[in-house]
Amino acid sequence: MRNTKAFKEAVAETLAELARRGVTIAPATVEDTIERNVQAVANQLRIQVRSAWRYFDASALADSIAQSLQEFEGSTTDDGVGQAPMPPRDNPELALILAGVPDALARTGGDLYAVILNVAVNAWMAGHIHGEDGCEGCDGSRGPTGHDWQARMRTLTEMQPDITKWFDRDVWTSALNSTGFTVTRT
Repeated sequence: MRNTKAFKEAVAETLAELARRGVTIAPATVEDTIERNVQAVANQLRIQVRSAWRYFDASALADSIAQSLQEFEGSTTDDGVGQAPMPPRDNPELALILAGVPDALARTGGDLYAVILNVAVNAWMAGHIHGEDGCEGCDGSRGPTGHDWQARMRTLTEMQPDITKWFDRDVWTSALNSTGFTVTRT
């Protein structure tokens, strides 16, 4: 399907419609979405894929993608903070993980894979620690001190009182740029 003229035109039209809406996402994401949608139409109507193209509407798809993106971005504001899977606002452990990204990038010489792996493992462990209170398999695993997540957060905050500065995108970007690295699109 991806090698057809119809597919390539659909991707180009959808990307243009998204650009008109001020939405920028990876072309691969648009390609995957179009492929999934056209295949779903063909399956539901029990028609061939080439016939399903007549039901494709780049503008409607762009509206749908833009709305989904807006809802996602809205979920990272106060409305989604503190609800699964988001940690509470100003979570010092999340700030610590964010703070480590520029240093890790500099330490690895710009190895983005290594940095993402480090962030993922740290976030995974932080999430597990946060969830240990409700984890039956973790009972007794942290010794006699138990599972005092709040104490852990207080300790992190005492060790680095301004840790929540890392939630400021400008502070983080400045730290990233000071390492000599930046994120650019090619």
